Amino acid sequence: MASPDDSRAVRAGVPPLGAWVEEGSRVRWRVWAPGHQRLEVVLHDAKGQPGRAVPLAREPGDCFGGVLEDHGAGTLYKLRVDGEGPFPDPWSRSQPLGVHGPSEVVVPDFEWTDAGWKGVEPQALVIYEVHVGTATPEGTFEALIPRLPGLKDLGVTALEIMPVAAFPGVRNWGYDGVDLFAPLHAYGGPEGLRRLIDAAHARGLAVLIDAVYNHFGPDGNYLRAYSPHYFTGRHHTPWGDAVNYDGEGSAYVRSLVLSNVEMWIRDYHADGLRLDAAHAIIDDGKPHLLTEIAERARAAAPGRRVLVIAEDERNERRLLLPTAKDGLGLDGVWADDFHHQMRRAFAGDSEGYYQDYTGSTEDLARTLRQGWFYEGQVSKNLGHARGTKAEGLEPWRFVHCIQNHDQVGNRALGERLGHDVSPAAFRAMSTLLLLSPYTPLLFMGQEWNASTPFLYFTDHNAELGRLVTEGRRKEFAGFKRFAGAEVPDPQAQDTFKRSRLDWSEAEKPEHAGVRALYRELLRLRATDAALKEIGPGSYDARALGPDAVLLERRGGGQTLQVLVSLRGSVEHRVPPGAELVLWSEAPRFGGSVESPPLRDGAVRLRGPAAAVVRFTALR
Repeated sequence: MASPDDSRAVRAGVPPLGAWVEEGSRVRWRVWAPGHQRLEVVLHDAKGQPGRAVPLAREPGDCFGGVLEDHGAGTLYKLRVDGEGPFPDPWSRSQPLGVHGPSEVVVPDFEWTDAGWKGVEPQALVIYEVHVGTATPEGTFEALIPRLPGLKDLGVTALEIMPVAAFPGVRNWGYDGVDLFAPLHAYGGPEGLRRLIDAAHARGLAVLIDAVYNHFGPDGNYLRAYSPHYFTGRHHTPWGDAVNYDGEGSAYVRSLVLSNVEMWIRDYHADGLRLDAAHAIIDDGKPHLLTEIAERARAAAPGRRVLVIAEDERNERRLLLPTAKDGLGLDGVWADDFHHQMRRAFAGDSEGYYQDYTGSTEDLARTLRQGWFYEGQVSKNLGHARGTKAEGLEPWRFVHCIQNHDQVGNRALGERLGHDVSPAAFRAMSTLLLLSPYTPLLFMGQEWNASTPFLYFTDHNAELGRLVTEGRRKEFAGFKRFAGAEVPDPQAQDTFKRSRLDWSEAEKPEHAGVRALYRELLRLRATDAALKEIGPGSYDARALGPDAVLLERRGGGQTLQVLVSLRGSVEHRVPPGAELVLWSEAPRFGGSVESPPLRDGAVRLRGPAAAVVRFTALR
């Protein structure tokens, strides 16, 4: 079996690290531990109890290495550093007994059935964000597999899985991960993740992995036991000292990330990554780590479409430009302005960053034309200018949503959008989201307007857990809307249980209509000629007074108009021969408006509501 890293790392002066099985029956280790004098592998039994120690020899590049004959996959071990520890391997591929337990040697010997899979074209992306632990009662990768046909039938083309790198305990969003290479054992470990991705490809669904490289969690983080160079005080992030991507020893730290990127794509056949808080990945060197992440991901799967999408609040076009144009070469970015404006317009949110948005139809139309709203205007919330021009960037590169894990779970009570807007408003907002030229992202259960909350939950040790609980409640103490509300304890098991999806809810009358609307809108998105065209001049948006907005899509000789009334009554004239495609308040979608709103050459809506009309493109 070859080493876990390719020749790129070696050419950069960083040898392969971790543990792997070589030809025959032996395990090889290599550990980076600058400044240390002695390293030992401490073998462990199946119950996690330590046994004999195997010394590692000093190797070039501040590394220690060694080989153990007559061992292979399944070997459990920890590493003793100058007599301290032993500690888990920071490059571990599996942590079957948790982040504090021994590391496990694994080999990527899964029998894949997706040899013909080429990925999903970015223009066809419809992303479904899912948290593995709460998506099913079992909370595992394999338990998601029976749900794949329904998602495919709905019109989803890609799963985006919230972080699965091993984190402390069994309940967590995943952004406190500490073992980048080890899929969480409680979810099903390496084997379970491979089964899910292989099954997704068999159904024609891509899989994106949410990866966290801006910080590492505190509980179970043993990186400093091996080297102080994993972090730097030269840069700071909201989580403290930044990960060291540009200082002394940074070649090894960069290799930690780049090898991890390659592993997800090569060994797990993932179709791409969503990079958490890319604005907090600080790198003053060249090329920027983000560029190398994108390049490494694509190189790991020749002949397959691989996408790298960043969560980044800066509205920076440089992220999406190719390196030949001084860009960073990423494929897409979460563009949150659309979400914030929709919340302000329909739900009235005005605190925190929502103060930067008016909720006006003029501003909403501008965002629908541009992809994001802030292009250099001063942000009241930040106190400085934010954003750059979006002109010339393809619309599929902007990921829009009306809810996601952050926008639901970072509310004090984990309220979904449906808790704060009427069913009619939810249907109208959904229509605009799914028929825009931008890439839509759905948060699990959104397609039936799920009522279950998605709360913030953790499973830390007692002391850290207490601090998290206190911090969470202090965070929301100043928000007027949560005055007097008891913020659920993130550490409580009930907080986690309440966040589980109830799939049976989708069959109830008040939810089944919403799912029918989503299915119809996504069918239109995939098949209608006017919606498949996303080139220059193929879409436009404008305000129809203070209470309505019109989105227009053009293609294949057809024009599709999406009229959305936020409130009150609106009348919009359409050309002769215009056909009513659907209206969001139709009874089949859960609404109560039986009469088609197109009469006598005009669409008449009483909001919140949406209607879609089609006619031959005017010359």
